[in-house]
Amino acid sequence: MALLSEDISNARALVVEGNPAMRSMLASQLREFGVKTVVQCGRIIDARRHLEYQTFDFVLCELHFHDENASGQDLLDDLRRNQLLPYSTVFVMITGEATYAHVAEAAESALDGYLLKPHKASQLGERLQQARIRKVSLQGIFSAIEEEDFAGACKQCVERFNTRGPFWLYAARIGAELLLRIDQPAEAKKLYEAVIKAKTLPWAKLGVARSMLDGGQITAAVSTLENLIAQDPSYADAYDVMGRAQFELGKFDEALATYKMASKLTPASVGRLQSVGIMAFYAGKPEEAEYALQRTCLVGMDSKLFDYQCLVLMAFLQFERNDHKALQRCVHDFDRLIDKNPETVRLQRLARVVEALTLLQHHKIAQALALVRELASDIREPAFDFESASNLIALLSQMAKRAIQLDEVHTLMDHLALRFCASRAMSELLAGAAHAYPAYAEHVRAGNTKIIKYAEVAMSLSLRGNPTGAVNELIERGQETLNSKLVESAEMVLLRYKEKIGEAPELHARVAALRAQCMVNPMPGQPGTGPRKAGALTLRVGGGPVKKKAAAG
Repeated sequence: MALLSEDISNARALVVEGNPAMRSMLASQLREFGVKTVVQCGRIIDARRHLEYQTFDFVLCELHFHDENASGQDLLDDLRRNQLLPYSTVFVMITGEATYAHVAEAAESALDGYLLKPHKASQLGERLQQARIRKVSLQGIFSAIEEEDFAGACKQCVERFNTRGPFWLYAARIGAELLLRIDQPAEAKKLYEAVIKAKTLPWAKLGVARSMLDGGQITAAVSTLENLIAQDPSYADAYDVMGRAQFELGKFDEALATYKMASKLTPASVGRLQSVGIMAFYAGKPEEAEYALQRTCLVGMDSKLFDYQCLVLMAFLQFERNDHKALQRCVHDFDRLIDKNPETVRLQRLARVVEALTLLQHHKIAQALALVRELASDIREPAFDFESASNLIALLSQMAKRAIQLDEVHTLMDHLALRFCASRAMSELLAGAAHAYPAYAEHVRAGNTKIIKYAEVAMSLSLRGNPTGAVNELIERGQETLNSKLVESAEMVLLRYKEKIGEAPELHARVAALRAQCMVNPMPGQPGTGPRKAGALTLRVGGGPVKKKAAAG
């Protein structure tokens, strides 16, 4: 029954269906269409494992699984959120009549198609054919993205939207995502608003909020999100973006409550469980943190979605409870992960943090001090990232709580606070890492206050008509502290007063060199980070994620 217009004998398909009879029927129908390789599974967890490590041309997935908390939509969201599902894969959701409206709405933004039960083989063939037509129709856009010609892809998307060409809504969403990627939030906001005017859709409203957030309009974004959540309380991505906004405002308790709501809506989402666990840890709620992190480890440790930092935070919680057996399990988990990924430098670095905790727990103080010094040895190097700073502060705090201190601890804390307190959220995250020893938490906040004063002194020079002096002051303080906020401030002054600064090219070169030295990467697992920001459409084509690149011109 060759319903598809081209030869698909080399195609691979995955059928995810809890009912064995239905699973077998779907597999038979695919084979009748000419698909020779059909993999079958009956559970979401098995489907995730297949899709993380293999590529399929077609995925047929049931929406509801009676014996599982997760749904087919949860699986799709997690895969797209973490860039594990190429656009070349056709994903068709299969559902009963009662869920038609829900799936039809999701289809416009995420699915390639949906199929209502009971169905005929010809109906399945039509869905697959329609999905392949869309892939072909948008191939020019996807090819431009694959070549990293984001400006060209944007132009194609906007043209298709303006002319209401085939799949214009889908093209508009891709175009808006590209505009956000190339740091044009104002243009993205205009396109999202045009989509809302043409046809009100939740993802477009969410896009407006994300554009505001990326443009620094956090209060306006929160207001937009509040209205969206009031209209659709079940829209989990809206809670993700709201949590990110609250996080950036330093409102950790509010962000935690919001992430918990998102996780409640999608209980099998590994990424959302991680957000709850990490946020609870830094908000000073150890019991909530341990429960969420344990669930994350149970559900997702063998998944590509799992973040190793969860194990480190679990180790800190178990160390505080003096749970020798649980801490040893963390050590064994890291050993197993390193055996599977021996070349992963980050994994080995995190394992050293847990090793330091184990040494402290066994009162091997001299060895623990030596290891902590080793972890701190490259504190001013570009490779020493925010995650390293957070874990080192947590280690130093646990040691101080037990009256164990390095002689150079205050110098270390100065370096860490002055370098990594680049925003209120980052400052509070580091202070949360120091919860075991409140004096260190205040040390971090004092460092943040000092950075703000440095910036204010420089800006006062600019306001008094001396922008060159302001830039030089910011560069000097930036070299001293390696704080990215000071470097960004120097760039802003240079941009604003470039006509008044005689040696602007030389200063630009100094700032660029300093930026490369003090670049602060967000901590993996931190809200709002990862392969796909909350609410975003993943721009991945074929075998791998698209690299970020500035648009030409």
